[in-house]
Amino acid sequence: MEGLLSLCLIVKNEEKVLARALDGVRAYADEIIIADTGSTDGTKKIASEYTDKIYDFEWKDDFAAARNFAFSKATCEYIMWMDADDIVTPENGVLLGKLRKRLETEKPDVVMCRYDVAFDAEGRATYSYIRERILRRENCPPWVGCVHECIAPQGKIIFSHFTMRHGEVPGKVRGRRNLDIYQKNIAAGVRLDPRHTFYYGRELYSNRLYAEAAAVLTGAVEGEGWAVNKIESGKVLADCYIALGKYDEAMKTLLGTFRFGEPRAAVLCKLGSLFKRKKMWKEAIYWYSAALTAKDFSAYGDFDQPECRGIIPLVELTACYWQDGEEKKAVECHKTAAELQPDHPSVVFNRKFFESRGLL
Repeated sequence: MEGLLSLCLIVKNEEKVLARALDGVRAYADEIIIADTGSTDGTKKIASEYTDKIYDFEWKDDFAAARNFAFSKATCEYIMWMDADDIVTPENGVLLGKLRKRLETEKPDVVMCRYDVAFDAEGRATYSYIRERILRRENCPPWVGCVHECIAPQGKIIFSHFTMRHGEVPGKVRGRRNLDIYQKNIAAGVRLDPRHTFYYGRELYSNRLYAEAAAVLTGAVEGEGWAVNKIESGKVLADCYIALGKYDEAMKTLLGTFRFGEPRAAVLCKLGSLFKRKKMWKEAIYWYSAALTAKDFSAYGDFDQPECRGIIPLVELTACYWQDGEEKKAVECHKTAAELQPDHPSVVFNRKFFESRGLL
């Protein structure tokens, strides 16, 4: 088949979400490749309504191997990947259509796109990062990593406003799968590189194994590796220390991330929260105020938490200024927060609080 864009997915028991994923993107893909790793539900039947290119792949506890298999079946000039629980909204479908034209005119090797993976109650993205979303098939580097797999971008790289949205799977509970895969590989003698050391530590943290996570993440912070991964490791390491009640260690860890790059908003908010815990209001105000002016580093590979540059520091500043006796500044911060997210639970609470005192 000759075409512009192949879409590749690896799936297993995705009958609840697969149609949602494919409905949003089918109009923009010239072919759809499905690699099924052992579905026992109606996944294949649903997939057959969108494509006849459905292949079985024996699951080997290796996501990179599965993605490489799916990519090997693509025939178009470019390959786009997504997961079955991802969503292309109508607005982003329009952007994907425009991106197709850029593929034809600019001929990139890699297209980097935003990936929104967590959301607030109103559907606003609270956790995002940039991923290699579309790649030129010819001479495409392989996926690497048994978990948290990736392709190292190379060649001509462009950035697009097209955003993939990670959706929920009804009834799905996060388990130990990723952690178990890592530990299986470690037991087999596999040595994790700096990137996967960070991800392994994060999986330990997610499974509430805080002491074990802290040991791994300390190695990630102090060892070799990319500065961005060191900063991210420091953020999660600080969370481990907080969970263990080691607040001074958390503070030292967060301040230590400044060795690797400009202060990140999430780091500044965590520092603010630690000083707030100590009722050191002026110090907390300093760090939360700094968070408001921090940059978005997602284009550099950071995991972006936009709330840490907006509603979180504003709500916390409202509380800290009030506790510090700065009534006027507290009300000003509340008003700014209300303009940004009027229905945020803390904003609603503060509105009632200030109204009861005749300050609004």
